[in-house]
Amino acid sequence: MPTAKIVEVGRVTPPPEDLVLRLSALDAQWLTIPLIQRVLLFDDSAGGQLPPFESLVSSLRASLAATLARFPPLAGRIVFMPSTGDAAIDCSAADSEGGGVRFVVAEMEGADARKLAGDTDHDVDAFKALVPELAVEALPAEVLAVQVTRLEGGVAIGVAMHHAVVDGRSVWRFLEAWASACRGDDSVGAPTFDRAAVALPGGEELARSTLRKYAPDLPLAPKMFPPGPNLPRRTFIVTAQHIHRLKQRISNLTTSPPSAQAAPSSFVAIAALTWVSFVRSKHPDAISADDDVYLFFFCDCRGRRGIDPPVGDNYFGTCISGCLAKATARDLLAEGGVAAAAAAVQREVRRAAEDPLASWDWMDDLSWLPLDRFVNVSGSARFPAYEAANFGWGTPTRTELVTMNNGGQLVLVAAKEGGGAVQASVCMEPDRMDAFNSHFLNSLVD
Repeated sequence: MPTAKIVEVGRVTPPPEDLVLRLSALDAQWLTIPLIQRVLLFDDSAGGQLPPFESLVSSLRASLAATLARFPPLAGRIVFMPSTGDAAIDCSAADSEGGGVRFVVAEMEGADARKLAGDTDHDVDAFKALVPELAVEALPAEVLAVQVTRLEGGVAIGVAMHHAVVDGRSVWRFLEAWASACRGDDSVGAPTFDRAAVALPGGEELARSTLRKYAPDLPLAPKMFPPGPNLPRRTFIVTAQHIHRLKQRISNLTTSPPSAQAAPSSFVAIAALTWVSFVRSKHPDAISADDDVYLFFFCDCRGRRGIDPPVGDNYFGTCISGCLAKATARDLLAEGGVAAAAAAVQREVRRAAEDPLASWDWMDDLSWLPLDRFVNVSGSARFPAYEAANFGWGTPTRTELVTMNNGGQLVLVAAKEGGGAVQASVCMEPDRMDAFNSHFLNSLVD
């Protein structure tokens, strides 16, 4: 099993900020599902120009300090306020003993950057060794940690972030700002942090009741889902041509009149194909034709007309609500199954556009779902994962979400190739992955 040798552990501490942000109800649900871990791989043979490792580490450390001054919640701690029952992000904690952001420097012998970045199948153990952990099981909890690892022929930047402080869009906003600062470019706009910007009925009292519901033993916040055995993960690059053909196929199979059809988005098309491939990989032994099957994804609530006033695009925090599509396996197994799946996903997309916060308490909605008949989608085909992470020596050769370990999990980002291509990373049980792979790829080329 690959291991990273820790060379140095330090802390990056920006100037203290006298700011306390009470968690909203949208934030509070994530206290016991805290981790977002992502790795960025840079391969020295891929056309980039990596500086010497010591110089690279110095640049990353200095630019991180400058970036944290603009993103003070990331250097703070999530704290419990027993007098009121609130949990909050205390930005002043960055200046306390042990505060700030843990910055780990490591090296991994025998780990080839080119191979790690190039293999379709993930080296899960290696990826896990390239990202730091967070101290999160009791408050005060860390918000961000960084690990920079020297590899053979390259380098890895790993980040761990607390999901009660950031969602996927916020992760990429931070990484883009950090990369821009490292390049000497300060063009990324200023974020806003005020949790009152998300107008949930009930406000602070709703946040407190959410904490009591999902984290009743604060300041203890044990993880709701302890890690299980590693499941296989595979990455597919869905080209713009693949997506065009898939959308056309869905349109051709749709039975509603052309005037009533809305062309499926890239997200809808890829989610639908993943859902059908998942069901087919489990039929008939684990999913029967009469079973109901489900696909869950998140809706970004920023800029939605269904929220008054709308949440600004520069809001930095957790601002997502749940969406659950349902179908019968029989419909998805039929010849027009991908169109049936797309229609079910599209209905949820339209519902979320009209009332984005209707399923804000998504954990409650999912509590009854049979996990073996459930696809979970995270990320977005619009996340600029490669474009955003140019620290001055070229875009990453590969980036992956490390915290994915549920069968039927799909993670989307815009692909390195650009032009509308999408990177789709899938986690499946070992005995299902080949069947999933076969149907997914064959459907892209048919």
